[in-house]
Amino acid sequence: MKLLRAIFAALCLGIFIPAAHAAHTQAQLLLANDMARRGDTVLVGVDLKMAPGWHTYWKNPGSAGMATKVQWQLPRGVTAGDILWPLPKKLPPAEVITYGYEDETMLIVPLKLASDLKPGPLDLKAKVSWLECKEQCIPAGATVEATLNIGSETKPSTNAPAINLWKNRAPRSEQLFSFAARWEKSVDDTTRTMIIQGTPTGANVLPIEKVDFFPGASDNFEVQGATEKVDSQIGFALRKTVKKFSGDWPSSIGGLVIVEGGGQTNGFEMNVPIMAIGTATPARSPSLSTSPPASTPNRSLALMLFYAFIGGLILNIMPCVLPVIALKILGFVSEAHNDPKRVRMLGIVYSLGVLASFWVMAALVIGIQSAGHRAGWGMQFSNPYFLIALTVLITLVALNLFGVFEVNLGSGTMSAASTLAGRQGVSGAFFNGVLTTILATPCTAAILGTALGFAFAHGPAVIVLMFSTMGIGLAFPYLLLSFQPAWLKFLPKPGAWMEKFKIAMGFPMLIAAIWLFSIASIHYGDRSWWLAVFLVFVAIAAWVYGEFVQRGRTRRGFARCVVILVLIAGYFWPLKSQLRWNEPLEAEAGGNSPKINFPELSAEPWSAETVALARAENHPVLVDFTAKWCVTCNSVVAPALQKPTVQAKLKEINARVFVADYSLTPPEITDELARYGRAGVPLVLVYPKDPSKPAIVLQEPGPLELPSHYAGAVLTALDQAAK
Repeated sequence: MKLLRAIFAALCLGIFIPAAHAAHTQAQLLLANDMARRGDTVLVGVDLKMAPGWHTYWKNPGSAGMATKVQWQLPRGVTAGDILWPLPKKLPPAEVITYGYEDETMLIVPLKLASDLKPGPLDLKAKVSWLECKEQCIPAGATVEATLNIGSETKPSTNAPAINLWKNRAPRSEQLFSFAARWEKSVDDTTRTMIIQGTPTGANVLPIEKVDFFPGASDNFEVQGATEKVDSQIGFALRKTVKKFSGDWPSSIGGLVIVEGGGQTNGFEMNVPIMAIGTATPARSPSLSTSPPASTPNRSLALMLFYAFIGGLILNIMPCVLPVIALKILGFVSEAHNDPKRVRMLGIVYSLGVLASFWVMAALVIGIQSAGHRAGWGMQFSNPYFLIALTVLITLVALNLFGVFEVNLGSGTMSAASTLAGRQGVSGAFFNGVLTTILATPCTAAILGTALGFAFAHGPAVIVLMFSTMGIGLAFPYLLLSFQPAWLKFLPKPGAWMEKFKIAMGFPMLIAAIWLFSIASIHYGDRSWWLAVFLVFVAIAAWVYGEFVQRGRTRRGFARCVVILVLIAGYFWPLKSQLRWNEPLEAEAGGNSPKINFPELSAEPWSAETVALARAENHPVLVDFTAKWCVTCNSVVAPALQKPTVQAKLKEINARVFVADYSLTPPEITDELARYGRAGVPLVLVYPKDPSKPAIVLQEPGPLELPSHYAGAVLTALDQAAK
């Protein structure tokens, strides 16, 4: 039906197609690089220059027209990604709304180069076809070609600035708005009106002067071009008319929201469910408008500082930091029978290591917030480079504890950091404080999340004060012991058993390294196992260093050369060539989300809009905010949600379950956590089936809480939600 209408509209405009003609649009293939390396992603631009008065079309041409198509003819090992379409505009005549481009446009396409390509020139070719229109519309096409050189380095081309300019005219990747849609009313059997709501997120600073919506293409229905602005207390609201040609009314709507303001035009892609007729679309969708606990605004700074201290104290018995705590105990045993003044000094130095680490994190949070973004607890674990570095460091610490190598600070840079963890004295105490803090960040102890959420919502002074208090809480037990020499006398005297204990402590450190390695799949997918191969190279280098450099008698220079060669081979083969450490995977919504397995219920990826739709249909809703690197999430919360009793209750009350994956710290989840006064995961929300009631916020699990006990709290909340 839509095709017939488009043909009819075209005939009304006097469209005809001559047998042969000179194209009024010139096509050209431009490359952002003259030379690229194997494994790189190269941007190419299909540049279309139109004669004055002529235009071509967007991926949804509208009521008439035809989208430009690109058919690639690429050599083996080169794969084309999706087209990045620049923002279109509505084209004349006004009575037939179409979407497209005038004068010039450039379609940007990423080309992925395989890691096994041979060096030399690559011929890239594509057949481009388009419809060019003025008073009449004429189909046209051209074959465009370009040559890319594969070499040992990356060299930008003279076309790179133009390609980047057009790339920046594509829809923005930042989610600066939360979108929702609902049916307003039925005009007749084939026509309805729809309201589209856009609510700015916490990171949004865009001025809003004019807004429009360009829909995606569909053969079953058409969103009319006319847009009517509707009053909205927050953000914006638009009214669009939808005509149905066949099938049922659509359950979701996708397209492009164009926001003009401050002399800029920005586009945001939208794909949301459409709520039923009669469902109110508030200033924020139900999941966003659900109020946090009423006590949140009244929390005092003194109470939050107390929470921060207790939370830091509890971190000492969280599984994240147990390996380092064991090393600290070993240090106390070693120093317990020495000069009390030295013991006190080491306790102070350890505390300074903890505090210095917390101050660095506070500065990082303040810097991120000053740049207009939101910060979250554990956000560094969403950085693949930090994760690789920490995995290598913890592996070296474990090898050092096993006695594979033992070197002093001045002996070389390869193992200096790992040696610190096993050293006694000032340097060892300070580094133990740093390492304890780093390993504590994937954990959010009970009530600590509330304190962090309070800190992140206030200014720099409060953030620094709160982080300092947390650091004092984490360091307090050791500081207290160091100032009570009499208590240290109860520890056993140093002896040969300490060497055995030190080796034994290498195993929990190795477990920590394995856990960090497992997180790498978030960033590298199936390639992540090459990180394990690289760790083997590191272990070989450490063994050669310890066995033939430190303990060896002859040919130490040769052994050092072997160490360097092994590390170089490890870097260039498994790490750079196979893992491609500098090319982490792009985040895909829900692609690597932690899974909750239900026998008869499926957990869905979280979004504010899907939760809003579920609540509008009077479903109780459970949302699990989690992350792959969150120890508490995966050792307590996930097992609790998988308990048969919890699963049976969810099925009984017809609940919907959503997983909000915070592994890559997406800003929309950071914003939602902040709304509930939290700065990190875990967080479990249970929404009642009555959409007007606020969410039930479950407390964070305690440090020694069992999944069965936490499951009881979940069941209690589900019972309340079903009423």
